[in-house]
Amino acid sequence: MWADRTLSRGPKSLRDIQGNNRGKLIDWLKIDSWIDSGLYSALTGFRDWWGAYSSFFGRFEIKGFWRVCNELVCDGLTLSVGGLLVVLAFALPSFEIAQGKINLSDEFSVTFLDRYGNEIGKRGLLRDDSVPLEEIPDHMIKATLATEDRRFFDHFGIDIMGTTRALVQNARADTVVQGGSSLTQQLAKNMFLSPERAITRKIKEAFIAIYLENHYTKPELLKLYFDRAYLGGGSYGVEAAAQYYFNKSIRDVTLAESAMLAGMFKAPTRYAPHVNLAASRARANEVLSNMVEAGYLSEGQVYGARLNPARIVERGDSNTPDYFLDWAFEEVQRIMAGRPNRIVVARTTVDLGLQKTAETAVEDTISQFGRSRNFNAGALVSIETNGAVRAMVGGKDYGVSQFNRAAHAYRQPGSSFKPYVYLSAIEHLGYTPDRRVVDGYVSCGRWSPKNYSGGYRGAMTLRTALAKSINTVAVKLSLEVDRQTVLDDLEKMGVKHLKKTCSMALGDNGMTPLEHVGAWGVFASGGLSIRPYGIEEISTIAGQLLYNHDRDEPKPKQIFKREAVETLNNMLQTVVDAGTGRRAQLDYTNAAGKTGTSSNYRDAWFMGFTGKYVTGVWYGNDNFSPMGRVTGGSFPAQTWKTFMDAAYDGDNIPTAPGVTPHPRQIAERQRLAAVMSQNTSADLPVPPPVDTSKDMSKATRQVLGNIATLLQKAPAVTPNSADRQSRATPPAGNKPKSNVASAEGTVIPQAVSNRNAERAARTASTDRQ
Repeated sequence: MWADRTLSRGPKSLRDIQGNNRGKLIDWLKIDSWIDSGLYSALTGFRDWWGAYSSFFGRFEIKGFWRVCNELVCDGLTLSVGGLLVVLAFALPSFEIAQGKINLSDEFSVTFLDRYGNEIGKRGLLRDDSVPLEEIPDHMIKATLATEDRRFFDHFGIDIMGTTRALVQNARADTVVQGGSSLTQQLAKNMFLSPERAITRKIKEAFIAIYLENHYTKPELLKLYFDRAYLGGGSYGVEAAAQYYFNKSIRDVTLAESAMLAGMFKAPTRYAPHVNLAASRARANEVLSNMVEAGYLSEGQVYGARLNPARIVERGDSNTPDYFLDWAFEEVQRIMAGRPNRIVVARTTVDLGLQKTAETAVEDTISQFGRSRNFNAGALVSIETNGAVRAMVGGKDYGVSQFNRAAHAYRQPGSSFKPYVYLSAIEHLGYTPDRRVVDGYVSCGRWSPKNYSGGYRGAMTLRTALAKSINTVAVKLSLEVDRQTVLDDLEKMGVKHLKKTCSMALGDNGMTPLEHVGAWGVFASGGLSIRPYGIEEISTIAGQLLYNHDRDEPKPKQIFKREAVETLNNMLQTVVDAGTGRRAQLDYTNAAGKTGTSSNYRDAWFMGFTGKYVTGVWYGNDNFSPMGRVTGGSFPAQTWKTFMDAAYDGDNIPTAPGVTPHPRQIAERQRLAAVMSQNTSADLPVPPPVDTSKDMSKATRQVLGNIATLLQKAPAVTPNSADRQSRATPPAGNKPKSNVASAEGTVIPQAVSNRNAERAARTASTDRQ
């Protein structure tokens, strides 16, 4: 009985235990069932929806040709959305540029003078509204529209038809024969943008043109164009140009004169009548033909203008240093920022004689060798050892391209960068020119440099390594002295944007010719903090002095040990005497310099200096395409020598720190010492030392030189006391240009090294660096 009762209770107790456990644990089977059913229901629902969706759109299914069109439209819409986003990325900055300068209240009007006080050009806007659009002759307006933008009153700022037509014509001619920019686009470039040829600038130009079209009426835009276009000769606007070229108001110009003015909008310096009268008249005749083609005038109406072309007012040589003036205008704006004066006169540092010499040297080299050696761009900057910019060439032809390569083109300096590394090693590690180094394998990370000629030359001195431009040695020095130290030294020279890279010692960072020359000015000055400058004084129209460089700028400081700089300069002299820069040798003074060639011959440099001038020359292509094996020791060195030969007109030249005096310099100093000795024995007053910072013109120097020759040949006369008392002290006026070498602190050697004596007999071979 007990057993039966126990068995009968057993199952019941077991069910009770199992029931209690299920209440306490997770029912995994139920969850699994719920997941399975949920996924099945979702999949079934999606299939039903997709079937309904496909059935609905199946009604609109197209095949064949129409399907292809549909696909193209869909893809086009997708690309359009992407293009719209890109457009907005360029449009917003462009509109901000236009909004920030729409009033043009911060524009300057600057009249520039050369170093001697002669007017050489103008920059900026006078904003003279004395001649309203209604008083500008009808034929002037028609000549401009017929040549620059015939659909001006029809387009919205961008002439789609005109641009397409220009592209077709240019494609047929395989060159640029027509411009596609509308008149509004040209106005946008003149008012807000730089003349640099870049796709980003063209995009901004288009958007600003649209912005102007939405904020100004067509007559207002046309008036702005007439007032703000540069027409050569330093004149801005048609009124100023009419006064400059014809000595009359724009109200009174004839049809022939209007055609000449309208022809200068495209390239003001190329078609300026003072520069090339034949080209200017040919361009004016083309404008007359455009007026006939546009239907504005008949052939009979322009016949008289063809027979009687415009006559200009003779003003002599009107070649203006346009690249220099553009940079000087930027300097004036920087100096005068925050000041209320906007109409000023600036006396610059430019020497028009040296400027013309520099322009001719660059233009002749590109014209003679550019086509065969595949380069069409160049730049030259020359400063005195105090930083005054005497010449600046920013390109071959300002009329073709106003982009100033001298001040704004960042190009790789190649081996002309190496002296910065050598100076750091001399300054901080105490290295000497005779220190032995090994031209061998060296690496920085995964990169290792190669020499231009290939292979290694083994042990050599630092002087030889620099003269032969050995790449491995320069990289070793940069690693030994630390690359950051080199960058810190360059910052002291005013170059602050370079980056630390393994190939930094080989000049892989971009530098402008202007800042490169400025940094080399530290070498020529003996280690002083030299900065290139182009403005001597700024004053108001009434003559009130607002700025003076000597007064308002900090004085140069000694930023490197003079002994270290002299050591480097002596090594750089070897580069010219026996190294890669032999083509830059001068016959009247020893020079120091360095060649530079970037990879694939994209850039070729020669940097050099004497005791008076620091000059840098660069050749290359704006699109960075390789040249035909052009190296720094070839055309750049030749151009440098051509310019420097013309820059000096006598033997009385100071010697750069650390550079050995030339035999002709020694002879000239000995002659001057003898003359001074004779004057002293005759008890004659000794003239004070010449101030070389303010030079006279070349004509004045010639007159003074002739007088000095006559006085030297005159027979000696012993003056009495009355003569001495009546003799006046020489006036302290303008000083002659040539520098009288002072024996103060200078030891004149009695012998010249064999290297200098035999230099004339050496063969100038082509440089390879």
